[in-house]
Amino acid sequence: MNNKSVVAACLFAALNICTLSARAEAAAAPQTYTYGTHLDIHQVISLEQDNSVACGIVEARMTYLDSAGTTRVLDYSKFADGCNNDN
Repeated sequence: MNNKSVVAACLFAALNICTLSARAEAAAAPQTYTYGTHLDIHQVISLEQDNSVACGIVEARMTYLDSAGTTRVLDYSKFADGCNNDN
């Protein structure tokens, strides 16, 4: 094999790995948090929230890995970040 073939094979393998991880994240069905929900959070991947409200309750979403390495998505409500200085 020449160098171009090796580089092309490595690039193809890297793109396949990225595609598989993106599909795994997209395939995770969101779970809505309720009081008493058991959470097994090993690593947080991303945190998102609705930024349309300056202060108040907003909907948020956390994507994380559990202890088995499975991607999970959790929807929950929280105070907006704009409420930090309000009582």
